Amino acid sequence: MTDEKDKPGDEIEFIPEPPPPGEEAPAAGKKEPEAKAPGAEGSKAFKEKLRKKDAEIKALRKDLDELKDTYLRKLADMENLRKRFDRERGEYQQYALSGLLLELLGIVDNFERALQSSAEGDGKTLRDGVELILRMFQNLLTKNGVRPIVLEGRAFDPNFHHAMTVEESEEVAEPEVVEELQKGYMHHDRLLRPTLVRVRVPKKGQQ
Repeated sequence: MTDEKDKPGDEIEFIPEPPPPGEEAPAAGKKEPEAKAPGAEGSKAFKEKLRKKDAEIKALRKDLDELKDTYLRKLADMENLRKRFDRERGEYQQYALSGLLLELLGIVDNFERALQSSAEGDGKTLRDGVELILRMFQNLLTKNGVRPIVLEGRAFDPNFHHAMTVEESEEVAEPEVVEELQKGYMHHDRLLRPTLVRVRVPKKGQQ
């Protein structure tokens, strides 16, 4: 017995649907284009980029080495300069007074001559020698910017005077210098040593 669906007249034929308007049906046996794999040109461009990057890295490393070398040389120069400065400063502090001491030696020589002359002569010779030495000392001080503080009037100035003794008096309305006990000196514009003085002040309760 033959199945009815197996009859030749009853076979179903597949008919494809027509394509939408504006589109063509793909031709039989025609395949879609496939994406091209990177070929020789892409590989060459990639290698060229790597070569440029390597060249840039080498240039940067060279610059870094040069900067490092320059830094180390500058650091060594600074260290040598610091050592030299310390050495020169130490020598200056040690020998800064050489010129002054040399002049003082001349004064010491005159002291020795004056003492030698006093043993052989009279007191006048000794006095003349001491006065000469005093003038030499004064000239040396002036040459080095040292000058005595001159009392101008009798007004007491605590900036330049140091009171050794103080006495009250009804005869004064303001503190005044009565006597100079030891001369004071200025070194250029700075106080080197104040003048020691005896001072008279108004009596307490005095109007």
